Amino acid sequence: MTLSSESQRPAVSTSILAVGVYMLYGFTACAYAFCSTNTLIGLAAVIGVIIAHVKAGSETDRVLQSHYRFQIGTFWIGLLLLIVGSLLCFFVVGVFVLAFWFIWSLVRIVKGLITINEGRPIAHPNSWLFG
Repeated sequence: MTLSSESQRPAVSTSILAVGVYMLYGFTACAYAFCSTNTLIGLAAVIGVIIAHVKAGSETDRVLQSHYRFQIGTFWIGLLLLIVGSLLCFFVVGVFVLAFWFIWSLVRIVKGLITINEGRPIAHPNSWLFG
């Protein structure tokens, strides 16, 4: 017996997955800032970027596509800022880089959550700042 394509809906909607990626990023940012620098905490962000990479290539909805591209950029630019900030922690500058990373991450996460809730795309998903 074969099922029609209409009955084969995904178990989780793609907009819920995009919100989930933002939540994974938010958990990671807050955990790094307030708890510890345990490498297992970063696993949540890695799971988020894997979801974003997989869905960005297969998503046909332009709104969600912009969010997934924005999330991919958030991960990679954030990782760059974390590495640079960690290396510069031997100097005072590193603390400021890490503080900037935390605020930058929260702004991008909150902006993404608000715009996806309103059903709007990210205006500039490839931006290094706030899209």
